[in-house]
Amino acid sequence: MAGKKYKAAAALVDRGKQYGLEDAIGLAKKTARAKFDETVDLAVRLGVDPKQADQMVRGTVVLPHGTGKKVRILVFAKGEKEKEARDAGAEYVGAEDLADKIQKEGWTDFDTVVATPDMMGIVGKLGKVLGPRGLMPNPKTGTVTFDITKAVKDIRAGKVEYRVEKAGIVHVPVGKASFDENKLVDNAKVVLESILKAKPASSKGKYLKSAAVSTTMGPGIKMDTALIEKLAG
Repeated sequence: MAGKKYKAAAALVDRGKQYGLEDAIGLAKKTARAKFDETVDLAVRLGVDPKQADQMVRGTVVLPHGTGKKVRILVFAKGEKEKEARDAGAEYVGAEDLADKIQKEGWTDFDTVVATPDMMGIVGKLGKVLGPRGLMPNPKTGTVTFDITKAVKDIRAGKVEYRVEKAGIVHVPVGKASFDENKLVDNAKVVLESILKAKPASSKGKYLKSAAVSTTMGPGIKMDTALIEKLAG
């Protein structure tokens, strides 16, 4: 984006103000000036130490209005489960053949990976490629399962996964700038409620330190954490 466009978008935002969720989302939509349909992202900074295993905040939520993104799903499965994955509409289905393609050719033309538990011996060897990209299947997020149909349908319906990064920040997409404002607010509420409920018992002090919303190319818009905390009731 040209500097001029960014400055015009940034001029709409009061840097010293913390906005309510609805106002922040409405403002984010106004700052979307790119030629493509920008993604609307939440960034939440938490008072946790991700290095401590008992303070790792992660989870999955199904956005009520979807992500607006076409997701390419890869499923590692054999036999009946391979057929189930194809019937469910997964773009890529296979076993050793796909693992070889990923390992030898560095192929990563997919957005999410699902595997049946018996395939994890094969998938485990792909950790160096899939891990850094956040693509490694995990039982906790429902991507290591024998219920392939449900896993694929949930992803299609707008299931997003989140996990706290090293700096204690969680980044989650909540839709596209072209979405109706109310739909973006609904999606954001579901994500924020989930993050608030995921507070580790061992987390001391203030859990929700700060939160902001932004579009792909737009400025960050700070949100009022006191108002967000009320979402968890």
